[in-house]
Amino acid sequence: MDLFEAGEIVKTRGLRGCMKVLSFLETASCFSKPDFIYIEKTPGQKNRFGLKKIEKTGSAFFIEVEEINDVDSAREFVGCKVYLPKDSLQALSPGEYYVQDIIGLDVYNEEGQWLGKIESVFPTGSHDVYVCRGKNKEILLPAVSHVIKQIDVNQRMMTVKIPDGL
Repeated sequence: MDLFEAGEIVKTRGLRGCMKVLSFLETASCFSKPDFIYIEKTPGQKNRFGLKKIEKTGSAFFIEVEEINDVDSAREFVGCKVYLPKDSLQALSPGEYYVQDIIGLDVYNEEGQWLGKIESVFPTGSHDVYVCRGKNKEILLPAVSHVIKQIDVNQRMMTVKIPDGL
């Protein structure tokens, strides 16, 4: 099953095991309610939980799962990452991508020279910046059309035009 990292549990709410998840998505409304979620309590081990309820609010969402019914049990999951099935994501318009689709792409310049892989993405006020790490160098690529020429998530590659000065 393909999963995406949706957020991190930051606190509990109430006495019945409700947990607040800080969303890693631009908005919590870009996914539909799945039947189950995965929580990574131990690094590398994702456990499946039946989803009773999900309440989306701005940059967070609240979840209640079938296996957690009290605040003490829920507290054990604070700090854990939450994963949702990729098929619960809404389709994007052409030219739009989820961050998890960008991370790991091989980056090439227009001449076909390999520059590195996208290691992370961070937002700025006007556009995202892709962090490309090569052999001995890091390149910060603004996510704008005159720099990012092509993204092919199926081929796992990105073509860029490096501006003068980078």
